[in-house]
Amino acid sequence: MKPHPLPKTVAPLPDELLSGWLSRLAAANYCDDAELLAHIKIDTAHGTALDLNIDAVAAEKIANAARIDPDVVRSLTFPAMTTREASLTAQMSFQHCLQCSREGLSLKHWRRAWAFDCQVCGMRLVPTLGKASGEQMPEKLINRARNGAARLEYAARLRSSKQLRRAMRAVTFAISLKAFRGDPLYALQGHSLEVRLFGLAAIDAAQSRPLVKAAISSSGIDDYARVALLRAFETEPRLLAAVDHIARQRAKSIGTMAVESHS
Repeated sequence: MKPHPLPKTVAPLPDELLSGWLSRLAAANYCDDAELLAHIKIDTAHGTALDLNIDAVAAEKIANAARIDPDVVRSLTFPAMTTREASLTAQMSFQHCLQCSREGLSLKHWRRAWAFDCQVCGMRLVPTLGKASGEQMPEKLINRARNGAARLEYAARLRSSKQLRRAMRAVTFAISLKAFRGDPLYALQGHSLEVRLFGLAAIDAAQSRPLVKAAISSSGIDDYARVALLRAFETEPRLLAAVDHIARQRAKSIGTMAVESHS
């Protein structure tokens, strides 16, 4: 039996995520998400399950209940993505805009690993869990991270494998220096603000003399960071050799200066 249309409907907003719109639709009809989906006869208790994949039948049911076109419902989900772009899109919300969230919004771009500022109000996005704000983080780190996020977005939009590999090499090595025991993609989509900022900032820093920066960072690192360095350059042994050579030359130069200063 076809469910009756809901008493009230709400208009979707640009870039709104299906699960967020469903929550606003449920609130407008004085019920929660699970009750709404049960009324529409969709076999899931969480709207987030529909964000990345919704079939035609489910889209039709939601459209009938909300009295809108099924194409509008489908437009609220993520479009087809390349494997790399999908890996840079979080399955669950890891950051949000404090101001827009208070208005019940949940936007698509918040799920992207490169998203840094809210495209609606301009506020910096913050983790959904953990530290509520990044006020104690150095402004220089925040600005570097913002630049790194823009570079990551450019590489993803361009679908440049070379630039994406370069970006993720920088993240892999950078997060190891923060003793982060996890995948670099997770670091960019996790709830640790410091690790995320450090990883994004590394993408920006790697644009200028990346081998020298890697060599400087490699001085005195622990075994885990050393393994991360090997991982970052595992497909490019010549680059790793160049980093080691620069590091040895720097160590030799610093040692010589130290001897001269004591003479």
